[in-house]
Amino acid sequence: MKKAKLRSDLKGLSKLCHKIARQKGFWDSKRNIGEMLMLVVTELSEAMEAHRTQDKANFNEEIADTFIRLFDLCGGMKIDILKEIEKKMHKNQKRPYKHGKVC
Repeated sequence: MKKAKLRSDLKGLSKLCHKIARQKGFWDSKRNIGEMLMLVVTELSEAMEAHRTQDKANFNEEIADTFIRLFDLCGGMKIDILKEIEKKMHKNQKRPYKHGKVC
């Protein structure tokens, strides 16, 4: 996928997820960022439970919920997530194998 298209898609997803969350009243007052982050963790926990019970459809839905919450957060905080992902990937490329940890 071309970089411009990817940037547009990620920015669009952030805007759309945030717009829907605002429409549903989740941004009527100042958001607690710690609480929002823990809601992401909750979605991942629900995905883990679905995986444990081999409920593929619910697993997929919970993974989607995780991204929706993250994109909403990015939209609300005006985070250019593609830019941040690119910076972090570049940083990770320079790190040693398994980040220098012996497992």
